[in-house]
Amino acid sequence: MIGIYMDSEMINQRLRKIPSIGKILENQGATLAIEKYGYSVFKMSLNNHLQDLRMKVMQGEEFSFDEEKILGIVEENLYSLCDNSSREVINGTGIILHTGLGRAPMAKKAVEAVKNAALYTPVQSDSVTGKRSLREGKVERLLQELTGAEAVTVVNNNAAATMLVLNTLSKSKDVVISRGQLVEIGGAFRMPDVMDMSGAIMKEIGTTNRTHLKDYREAMNENVGAFMHVHTSNYRLRGFGGTPSIQEIVPLAKELGVYTIDDIGSGALVGLERWGIESEPLIKDSISAGVDLCCFSGDKLIGGAQSGIICGKKEHIERVRKNPFARMFRVDKMTLAALEATLIIWVNGDYEKEIPLYMMLSTPKDELCSRAEEFARNIDGKIVAAVNVQRSEAYIGSGSLPDSSVESWAVVLELTKIDVEEGARLLRKNGVFARVSGNKVWIDVMAILDGELSKAISRTIRALGI
Repeated sequence: MIGIYMDSEMINQRLRKIPSIGKILENQGATLAIEKYGYSVFKMSLNNHLQDLRMKVMQGEEFSFDEEKILGIVEENLYSLCDNSSREVINGTGIILHTGLGRAPMAKKAVEAVKNAALYTPVQSDSVTGKRSLREGKVERLLQELTGAEAVTVVNNNAAATMLVLNTLSKSKDVVISRGQLVEIGGAFRMPDVMDMSGAIMKEIGTTNRTHLKDYREAMNENVGAFMHVHTSNYRLRGFGGTPSIQEIVPLAKELGVYTIDDIGSGALVGLERWGIESEPLIKDSISAGVDLCCFSGDKLIGGAQSGIICGKKEHIERVRKNPFARMFRVDKMTLAALEATLIIWVNGDYEKEIPLYMMLSTPKDELCSRAEEFARNIDGKIVAAVNVQRSEAYIGSGSLPDSSVESWAVVLELTKIDVEEGARLLRKNGVFARVSGNKVWIDVMAILDGELSKAISRTIRALGI
């Protein structure tokens, strides 16, 4: 940001204009905030904001020293930091698995399981014998049923799972991988970096758009430890391209005496074609192909808590469990509780009725339209915007199915008295996340959970009310 030139005397004059902590503490607004949030946390937040103001003065920025405005910003920060209600928001973005909003919303049974696990829970103690039990034992039994895997273990995310598998099976060994599968996932985490940190030695084959099975054979030498297959979850290569499937790679790996590692990414338990969505690789297909180990996310398309799941041959899973990194990457009791409850839903075949992602995808389009119309009808004339209902497109999100959208409906707000970005900010402040497009605010109803419509309506009126 470009500031204005000020000499040291001008800077000192402006610094003296910043209200003191003592003066602000005398304000009635400060008294109310302290009663709500506590003295020490209020003073911490105030100190932080005043320090920000001092830095802005030093950089020559212009801003208001108004005491009420300072208190308003401090209270916003306190609400975000301390108020539990700020953790529960309405997702009107049209992105179902929104990374910024915690990705997969969990089933009610999983939420209840987390609540029950928050105190004491037999996370690693057998309730019958009282003896020490396998931490992820229940998850293992359920995923054995769902995927046919010999054994299963769980870590805190799929990047950790990938790193752990590579370190266990291929440390100091060459790992052969197609150039077209050297993906970058969210937050600039790249597959070559994960491989490097694991101690494996990356050996690229093929070209960006095409890799042949013969490329794997020709890459063989005495130091090759594994062939690795990575599903490119967050992008698609169209046109003249292709790589061998895991079903083609496994027999060659067995012939040559090397391991096969399959990073599936999102981890689909069922095909998605019934919802008009391009399907992701199925976990059970990787297992039936005979891979040594495969890994995938435990939230995203499964709908549990964020985690990374490793499935495959029992002997290899045992080696993974003994790896020192496994302790570093292990999940806590509440993650396990959520994952167990979610997988029970899958075993019972009730995912379309109970797991939010599949409940949303299974909602009839005319019902989505009706929800949007009810939303619009209840806010029309009560907010600073012209309101209408329009068709929309919703996306799965979080690196899954980048090209696939599903038809949805949205409440579209054309703001009349405030800027569109300010309108979106006011909505977020009141717990409604929307998207801005075409100088309008769109609140897509696809990812508004069951029972949340009335809450979304009241929050929108509170944010943008006349």
